[in-house]
Amino acid sequence: MNIKTLHSEEKEVSAKPLFKGSEGGNTTSLRISKGGQLKAHTTKVPALLICMEGQAQFGNELGILTDLFPGDYVLIDPLVVHYVNGISDCQLLLLK
Repeated sequence: MNIKTLHSEEKEVSAKPLFKGSEGGNTTSLRISKGGQLKAHTTKVPALLICMEGQAQFGNELGILTDLFPGDYVLIDPLVVHYVNGISDCQLLLLK
C-alpha cells in the first residue's frame, strides 16, 4: 500500500482517514497541490502535522509562519486558527 494512492490529483486539497486508534487517536493523510490551501480552521485537541513529501507552509493566527520540507513537523495548539498552503505538491500526515 502507498499513501499516494489514497488521493485524487483532481482536488486541490484531499484528506483521507489513514488510521483510527483504539483510544481515540487518529491519523489523517493530507495531499495539497501546489498553490492549494487547507483553509483556516481550528482543532479541539492538540495535533502534530508532519510533511512527508514536497513543501508546505503552515501559518496561524498567532503569527507563526513555518515552511515545512520532508521530515519537518509542527505542533498545532487547540483552538488556534491555522491553515496550510501547498508551496509544491505535498503529502502530509496529521496526528490527533
